[in-house]
Amino acid sequence: MSTSSEPRATTRLDEIADGYLDASVALSPIEATALGIPGQDHLLDDFAPDGYAAASDLRRSTLSALRTASAQDDVDAVTLAALQERLELAEEIHDAGYDLADLNVIASPLQMMRDTFDLMPTDSDEDWETIAHRLRAVPEALDGWFASLHHAASQGIVAAQRQIERCSEQCAEHGGRDGYFLSLAERAAVESGGDASAVQDEVREAAALAARAYADAGARLRDELLPRAPEHDGVGRERYALHSREFLGARVDLEETYRWGQDELARITDEMSRLAERIAPGAGVKGAMAALDADDAYALHGTDALRAWMQASADAAVSALADTHFDIPDPVRRIECMIAPTSSGGIYYTGPSEDFSRPGRMWWAVPKGVERFGTWRELTTVYHEGVPGHHLQIGQTMYRSGLLNRWRRMGSWTSGHAEGWALYAERLMDELGFHTDDATRLGMLDGQSLRAARVVVDIGVHCGFEAPAEVGGGAWTYDKAWAFLSAHADMAEGFLRFELDRYLGWPGQAPSYSIGERLWLSLREETRRREGAAFDLKAFHRRALDIGGVGLDVLRDAILAP
Repeated sequence: MSTSSEPRATTRLDEIADGYLDASVALSPIEATALGIPGQDHLLDDFAPDGYAAASDLRRSTLSALRTASAQDDVDAVTLAALQERLELAEEIHDAGYDLADLNVIASPLQMMRDTFDLMPTDSDEDWETIAHRLRAVPEALDGWFASLHHAASQGIVAAQRQIERCSEQCAEHGGRDGYFLSLAERAAVESGGDASAVQDEVREAAALAARAYADAGARLRDELLPRAPEHDGVGRERYALHSREFLGARVDLEETYRWGQDELARITDEMSRLAERIAPGAGVKGAMAALDADDAYALHGTDALRAWMQASADAAVSALADTHFDIPDPVRRIECMIAPTSSGGIYYTGPSEDFSRPGRMWWAVPKGVERFGTWRELTTVYHEGVPGHHLQIGQTMYRSGLLNRWRRMGSWTSGHAEGWALYAERLMDELGFHTDDATRLGMLDGQSLRAARVVVDIGVHCGFEAPAEVGGGAWTYDKAWAFLSAHADMAEGFLRFELDRYLGWPGQAPSYSIGERLWLSLREETRRREGAAFDLKAFHRRALDIGGVGLDVLRDAILAP
């Protein structure tokens, strides 16, 4: 793959790809907001069947155009392969009816509608007016979503009972008096500038509409969908294979990967035991972690201290890695660490806008009442979300406007590529000597343990493979999955329960982290073997990241091309 700094001439394939991006963003205002593309922040997506049909029509017309175009260079060849792979797979999912049945606890339209408000600016009265307009669109968008859910249900496709029950609970929380939407109205009263009583009233009225719509949606889920929902959480091997490809952009042997997940978990568990013995002799892994949690040397108190530590740690990683192990463009050297306005407990990254006027951001959604944070556990998370993780990966791709078309920079993304790279980044920081403290290295391994455990749970439950002997073998059940996760993850029960619900409702996504890392490491080692003494790690990173967020099979073909 060419990495020339000279801008490429625009090709027919670039035009097709960018035309697809523009048209798909026009159909998805939520995606436009996520990408920092202005003009639709006052709207929400059409989640009704007609909206999904329009997206399918666009994919089919784009695939038709691709069949008449030919690659002019190696960049074009990757664009063609990546765009075809994504669109053809999306059509398989649409033809099966799975997209219209989209309901889970973390990444379905229900969450997308709420989450989009976190990315909207709140600096002016005009910003708040835009938010109010989008809030007023919530009831219609929810009605459209229900129309799709009912259409899918008529075809026999309904999310499991557990997902519907948990989503109903989320609706009640967001629609309550102290829920997200009415809290957003309170923020408007504080943050809107000047004599803004009219704007405040507009936001308050719109937020009340959205809150009521969410409260009603919770009741509708219980009354209309729950009676039609299956009790069993697993989706079956055939459907699972489709979703695995969706999140990896690669085909993997699910039985071999299931066995590998168990072997990888055993390796990590053994390594954690040896490390724990050095930290707290005789206490075991759980005891060592408890000792570190109680150690004030690793404690932060309050969200202000947490945000400041995140920022300092992220900035230090940039300074240490830039121009040594990575080429980091100047705009990408800026990352902004934020305390999220929600309290889910998640830590996540949002990319920069195309012009970098909105920087890449690392968010921490601190649970209510939590005031103490342990740096030993979370330093590896800063590397995962920041540099050399998501921020470098996404920011560098966004910066390469002279090399990649806009779809490659902004619209081409797979979980296995992104999350696999972020886990690879965590491991790389250990390889580069950034975890000389046993405590922070144990924190990294703790995260790896959870990621490996969910490979086993996710594939095992959904594909119906036999459960490991440590939980009694036989068929997977919720209780076996819970026991397995509890044994291999050090998290508060509420967080871990949510994690398990996420795996059960979003098949194929959670394993994409560890499987993606495995494929990244395999690609690095194969490149090293091919190049021998000429192999340069910094050049490998630059070349790989310059390809952008394509599926992992396409990435492999591009890196190993003659």
